[in-house]
Amino acid sequence: MKIISADERLAEQRGAKILIVGPTGVGKTTLLRTLNTSSTLFVDIEAGDLAVQDLKVRTVRINDWSAARDLACCVGGPSTSFPASEWYSKAHFDGCGREVDLNGVDTIFIDSITAASRLSFHAAEQSPDAITTRGAKDLRAVYGIHARQMLGWLYQLQRARARNIVFVGILEKTTDDFGRSEFGLQMEGTKAGRELPGIVDEIITMHWIDFGDGKPVRAFVCTQPNTWSYPAKDRSGRLEQIEEPHLGKLLEKLIGPGARKPFAVAPLSTPEQTTLKQQEASHGF
Repeated sequence: MKIISADERLAEQRGAKILIVGPTGVGKTTLLRTLNTSSTLFVDIEAGDLAVQDLKVRTVRINDWSAARDLACCVGGPSTSFPASEWYSKAHFDGCGREVDLNGVDTIFIDSITAASRLSFHAAEQSPDAITTRGAKDLRAVYGIHARQMLGWLYQLQRARARNIVFVGILEKTTDDFGRSEFGLQMEGTKAGRELPGIVDEIITMHWIDFGDGKPVRAFVCTQPNTWSYPAKDRSGRLEQIEEPHLGKLLEKLIGPGARKPFAVAPLSTPEQTTLKQQEASHGF
């Protein structure tokens, strides 16, 4: 075990781990256009790249859970705590670590975590551990295997300390039996979704926002509480509640040079004190 000095820690390159959720069609995939594509790796899991088909960017296409695991192992590196028989071990890395050239890559854009969860769930359904002694499928075992797989995958990608990892996912609205509604990430199972906020640094909702003039514009909602009850979290303390939907600028604000402002979240005041129109003007929308 090595103790890292304060100066060494401050000199380290640090990437941000970001989850961006939004409704279908809001333009999450087109955020690729706001990045430096020469240093970005596009991980295409949804096969929904029509909006960026003309973009010159390195791409990895993931069609099954095994390939997703291999990519995570390449990105996060080998874990010395795992035996050779397990995923993400040194043996796993030695078997796949040369397949993906990550030289010069500082941002990995994963489209999408929703689709990745479906690959994981399908793989869990095929696991021998999900079959009972009578040959029937054990659905509880399936969900348990899926949860462990997804969390292991997410933690493996989190290990890439020096790189930005951007997950995009579908925002869905659910309503319970009592008519109460809430927004959340669409993905298979619930355990990984519950633990995800503790894994990523930032949770941002990309949505159409009406600032009071009847002309909705796309925006990033970055902090809670917010008027719309959208999922949001800012571990850095550098973001305003509403930010321009430009991923490149957002990353610069998160990890770029500059003084760190004190972490303080001001709750939304009454409409007479703070209006959405004032927020619009302050952000140049």
